[in-house]
Amino acid sequence: MELYYHSPIGIIEIRGGVGGVEACTFLRGKKSPGLKPAEPTARLKAAPAALQEAYRQLAEYFEGRRQKFSVKLNLGGTPFQKKVWARLRQIPFGQTRSYGQVARACGRPGAARAVGGANNRNPVVIFIPCHRVIGSDGRLTGFGGGLWRKKWLLEHERKVLAAGA
Repeated sequence: MELYYHSPIGIIEIRGGVGGVEACTFLRGKKSPGLKPAEPTARLKAAPAALQEAYRQLAEYFEGRRQKFSVKLNLGGTPFQKKVWARLRQIPFGQTRSYGQVARACGRPGAARAVGGANNRNPVVIFIPCHRVIGSDGRLTGFGGGLWRKKWLLEHERKVLAAGA
């Protein structure tokens, strides 16, 4: 099943089932069948609990009221990808790490490119905050949703922290 969250930076599709959220991605050029952030519908109410919770937590994140996620995830991926994704979830809200720093944290100091590959295959944007990974020189690089969204998300988190939320 899928739900659609209308965020300030585009429509986000949340997919999954009773086992948890399997994907959370920005839609590109597609129209969603509905669901606005503050508009509970029969579709939202009929969704598995994990998807309802994901929808609610995304709304709180974009409203500046949530900094950590507790959404039940049901992800595939290689052991290395899962290790990288687990490390990404440890990057604090409003902070960044370089691909090299994440690689070292995973015990593979020479695997910055492999970390980039795992980031690229992250099936659940925002919940696994791949937008918090930047180049070693501080530049924004490699975000499947577009660098403008990565910049927006990082600025959003910094604003929330500055506001003391």
